[in-house]
Amino acid sequence: MMEGKDGYLVVTPLEREGEGTTVLVNRGWIDKQHKDQKSRPEGLPQGEVTVEGLLREPWKKNMFTPDNNLAKGGFYFPDVNQMAERTGSQAVWVEETMQPDLIVSWDREAKGVPIGRPAEVNLRNNHAQYIFTWYALSAATSVMLWMVVKKPPTDLARKVRHNKDWS
Repeated sequence: MMEGKDGYLVVTPLEREGEGTTVLVNRGWIDKQHKDQKSRPEGLPQGEVTVEGLLREPWKKNMFTPDNNLAKGGFYFPDVNQMAERTGSQAVWVEETMQPDLIVSWDREAKGVPIGRPAEVNLRNNHAQYIFTWYALSAATSVMLWMVVKKPPTDLARKVRHNKDWS
């Protein structure tokens, strides 16, 4: 999905010259009407290409995502190992990036050229989890301190307190 429209991610094996290896490149999103390669001749790379992208770890399958249909070549989530085995490439996932530009995106969408993601790095934001953890530890420590302070004295301590013969 991109902006409420259904579509596909185009994943292409890229043969690296001189290296003799192939990697998987997520070239970006296309809408459903351009599924057939014949409907998007401008979106098919020809000859030598240069890819600017980021090495990424693809997202994981959740419990609501169906299993990939390998018989029909339908992937509902990018299982890099399955894709690499199917294409004979390395299990390396590169996401092609592009500058975010609305007019360029509309033009690419109309021609069936995949729309890449902006080059941004998303760091995990666990601040709420950290806050909860530290406040819970603080509360637990406070409860333990209160239990130590309010603990009734032992028999020996009580005898020492009541002893009046201390000089």
